Amino acid sequence: MILSRMKPAVGAETPVSFSEKKKKTKVPPLEEYLQQRDYLGAFTLLEVPTQFQRSIGEKQEHADLWIGYCAFHLGDYKRAMEEYKSLTLKPDCLAEVWVFLACALFFLGLYQEAEEAASKAPMSPLQNRLLFHLAHKFNDEKRLMDFHQNLEDVTEDQLSLASIHYMRSHYQEAIDIYKRLLLQNRDFLALKVYVALCYYKLDYYDVSQEVLAVYLHSIPDSTIALNLKACNHFRLYNGKAAEAELKNLIDISSCSFEFAKELILHNLVVFRGGEGALQVLPPLIHVIPEARLNLVIYYLRQDDVQEAFNLIQDLVPTTPQGLDKTSHKDLLFSQEYILKGVVNAALGQEIGSSDHLKIAQQFFQLVGGSASECDTIPGRQCMASCFFLLRQFEDVLIYLNSVKGYFFNDDTFNFNYAQAKAALGNYKEAEEVFLLIQNEKIKNDYVYLSWLARCYIMNQRGRLAWELYLKMGTSSNSFSLLQLIANDCYKMGQFYYAAKAFDALEKLDPGSNYSEGKRGACVGVFQLILANKESKETLKEVLSLLRNSGNPQVEYIIRTLRKWAKDNRVLL
Repeated sequence: MILSRMKPAVGAETPVSFSEKKKKTKVPPLEEYLQQRDYLGAFTLLEVPTQFQRSIGEKQEHADLWIGYCAFHLGDYKRAMEEYKSLTLKPDCLAEVWVFLACALFFLGLYQEAEEAASKAPMSPLQNRLLFHLAHKFNDEKRLMDFHQNLEDVTEDQLSLASIHYMRSHYQEAIDIYKRLLLQNRDFLALKVYVALCYYKLDYYDVSQEVLAVYLHSIPDSTIALNLKACNHFRLYNGKAAEAELKNLIDISSCSFEFAKELILHNLVVFRGGEGALQVLPPLIHVIPEARLNLVIYYLRQDDVQEAFNLIQDLVPTTPQGLDKTSHKDLLFSQEYILKGVVNAALGQEIGSSDHLKIAQQFFQLVGGSASECDTIPGRQCMASCFFLLRQFEDVLIYLNSVKGYFFNDDTFNFNYAQAKAALGNYKEAEEVFLLIQNEKIKNDYVYLSWLARCYIMNQRGRLAWELYLKMGTSSNSFSLLQLIANDCYKMGQFYYAAKAFDALEKLDPGSNYSEGKRGACVGVFQLILANKESKETLKEVLSLLRNSGNPQVEYIIRTLRKWAKDNRVLL
């Protein structure tokens, strides 16, 4: 191990013993390192002597080329690019170096530069595969099909084709290629990881785990495989279980696979519920496709809807397109459509924009109405969201009822479900669902408070609605809740709390006509007392509310109430 070179000597070596050891210890040749795929060992073997030879003017044949090769396979694409670039400046440079340089540029995300470098290389299967992937990156369907036609029935080309299928969400087509290659080459264990990744994308997390276990049994320390296993645990269990699977990879500095560093950092942010998102995700937006989407989700959770919109507004959702147009299946709609719908809905509600709400409704309908998504849980949620924005709540409940078994303890689901119930007048069940919600952020939201207050009132529990108001601070929302309580309680014959609410409104806005509502509510309380539906002791507080009014018309009502109290020996 390379770490052993850093250990201090335990004892002094005699010249004889050192000489004897040197004879016994032989450094493996470069070919042996490469055959074992020990690129770090090969890189070290090449790098240290080459630096010395460079300093004294000696030259080792193709050393720079092999250093670039090892750096590339270690995931150090920048170093590989530098080595290949320096080689292209030499007059005796091999023509194939241009395609090697193009590959390094491709993995650095420098697609335009990669295409320019590849165009200088002679035609070869590697060049064709690279241009095939570049056409996909540039969304150039014509060139994509041209390079697709040049692919041959060899392992490298078929793996390239499978990867394009995967990136275009044709997961089953990719699986078919990988399985066929596995039948021909049973020792190609890495294909198990690719198959497991496809099953993960198809939401078959248990199947993905089973396939992955075969590979991990042989290669237990694989960074990519362990990361995928962690992602499966995240979907099947939770973030803590997922992070536990990465415990051997948390210390990124000790990971020799540099290419996985960004992926692991990205996934840790997701596993930890967005912790460190602003530090990790922005630089990865153009490296890992999901980074942009997860950053948008983070902004939404922070209520920074405008920033989420700015990040996603120019993103064109990708619908997978078949390489074989004659066997093209129903389009699988990406998560980008759903997220764009959510962001537009949130922004539309925040700024009162009907245009954004309409766009959101269209995105939700596009996903939920597609043949491939209509029977999935996300698809049904999208249709529910679409009808919610259209205020067609009977249809909302049809879709939410079909999936509610999966979301019993989901506060966001219950929030929407309860609102739909309440909108249709099913206040008893709506109240029960509202009270299941534990999320403090939702419980402090005015929409939640106003709907719960209305449910209380409609269920003849006006006192609880009044207590909701008392817990609120002074704000425009508290004023709106007062108005709701005053009017709904009056409508439902709960005149005592209507009178208290109208009294509070009159104090906040003396020039309004709230005094009329208060007078009517106070008379309503008196009628309930006469009907023995309200306690006589309430009359004292009613008189106090009336005295607080500056309207002279209350004097007649006060005299009438006092006379009745005197005649009925009610102590005021």
